[in-house]
Amino acid sequence: MKVLAVGGGGREHAAVEALYRSGAEIYSVMKNANPGIMARSKKTLLCSEKDLDKVCAFAKENGVELAYIGPEAPLEVGIVDALEAVGVKCAAPTKAAARIETSKTFMRELVDKYKIKGNLGFAHFDNAKDAEAYLKTIDHEIVVKPVGLTGGKGVKVQGEHLHNFEETMDYVNEIFDANIGGAGVILEEKAVGEEFTQMAFVDGKKVVPMPLVQDHKRAYEGDVGPNTGGMGSYSDADHLLPFITESERKDAIAIIQSVIDAMAEEGCPYRGPIYGQFMLTVNGPKIIEFNARFGDPEAMNVLTALESSFQDICWQMATGTLTEDVKFFDKATVCKYIVPKGYGVKSESGHEITVDEDGIRKSGAVIYYANVDQKDGKLVTGTSRSIGIVGVGKDLEEAEQNCEKALQFVKCDAIFLRHDIGTRALVQKRVDHMKELRSA
Repeated sequence: MKVLAVGGGGREHAAVEALYRSGAEIYSVMKNANPGIMARSKKTLLCSEKDLDKVCAFAKENGVELAYIGPEAPLEVGIVDALEAVGVKCAAPTKAAARIETSKTFMRELVDKYKIKGNLGFAHFDNAKDAEAYLKTIDHEIVVKPVGLTGGKGVKVQGEHLHNFEETMDYVNEIFDANIGGAGVILEEKAVGEEFTQMAFVDGKKVVPMPLVQDHKRAYEGDVGPNTGGMGSYSDADHLLPFITESERKDAIAIIQSVIDAMAEEGCPYRGPIYGQFMLTVNGPKIIEFNARFGDPEAMNVLTALESSFQDICWQMATGTLTEDVKFFDKATVCKYIVPKGYGVKSESGHEITVDEDGIRKSGAVIYYANVDQKDGKLVTGTSRSIGIVGVGKDLEEAEQNCEKALQFVKCDAIFLRHDIGTRALVQKRVDHMKELRSA
């Protein structure tokens, strides 16, 4: 089958590798020359992923039958609506359905309207003055978020990033003054616990869950520093996480199913992968956010472990024929992202990066290229995350060790990463944290 793959990051490389393994003939569109995606593609178009006319023309001239859309920006401008109008089926949500991510207000109000479990208190504002008046009336800590898209980097939490009323208002004012996210500010009740990711395949009605993953947003080891798009993630061989019970996981899946049912009721049925970010609290899972796509880096964990045909799953999502017969290997995975120096604050870019792919494979790991480009025959870093290395093993310890062994085969003088992701000490810290909360 001829499949269009849109996007040039690590998440998209992982999806392209899964499509390639399942026999797809791949036609790719991306704004950067990702070498991993290009190596698997019959043809590549380098252009803005939001240029709907160019993307649709490329799909039509190559007889594409099915499209997979990786990033959120083209979803927000209606790439699925445009492709479906020219006869291409899409394993991704329409512009209306993608609002579950592109508008945090839409998501919270939907969950509130249908009385879905796991919601948090919230209020949204289109000006700083009203937000300030609201902040003066509450006595609990909150999370400040731009309503629109920010690439996973717009969230600031009281008690972690914001330490008093003045700092909170400074950030609220910054969101409006700089038009961050482009749609106002939403102030949400702060949930205390451990974050986890439950992703699922969706065909408009049916929800088929993937293994649980835990992401690490903070830039530096020990969970300190600014929030990022994600420095790495891990998944366990039993598809749970060490601090989550099967019952708690089922609660999260039930929340996702309720959201999908609500969207169908609203007249905007959801098709494609969905990403549920939850906080496990002493009162069960609470909704942090939904993304209208795979998580990045979490896609690299689950797609590396996917045993079933990803091409078949995408076709089933696009045509409303998804079955529960989706299999994942019983393997643990640990992903560590190699990122440019300064990432999370102000990235340095344009540095040459060299990779020994054979050495990585022999280490028991997989490489996924992300925000890198090819210039003058050399691979150079961009301003976002550069390369994801995913170690695979029978358990977390082996997967983490294989990831570390593989990292020595990537060389650059202006990169850094978090070595603590997936380590026994950091995972145990998560387990102990939940034990403390439950006992208290």
